[in-house]
Amino acid sequence: QVQLAESGGGLVQAGGSLRLSCAASGRTIRSYGMGWFRQGPGKEREFVAGINWNRAITGYADSVKGRFTISRDNAKNMLYLQMNSLKPEDTAVYYCAADSMGNSRWTVDDMDYWGKGTVVTVSS
Repeated sequence: QVQLAESGGGLVQAGGSLRLSCAASGRTIRSYGMGWFRQGPGKEREFVAGINWNRAITGYADSVKGRFTISRDNAKNMLYLQMNSLKPEDTAVYYCAADSMGNSRWTVDDMDYWGKGTVVTVSS
């Protein structure tokens, strides 16, 4: 079993930045595909960014391309999301997720493990 714990959320003004972190425990995530998802008020959970096990492949939702950067440190069992130029529409609960099969599809159904989420609120 893998436990995931997000941190780094908060309240920020539009145009500001936040860095989310996800700490994995229970076992190494070295071979896992990892992703960030978010769920805004009244919306379904959606893909934000994904990264494969060796950082060779990354993917982003069109809405965050050029503003968000996903990274990982396998030695520390950590996943990160750097969010710049934040917009009010980025307001959501952000979730870290892991795919034990190591795929790079990054769909909700592909992810086996989920954190409890961290709240990001962007004020206008």
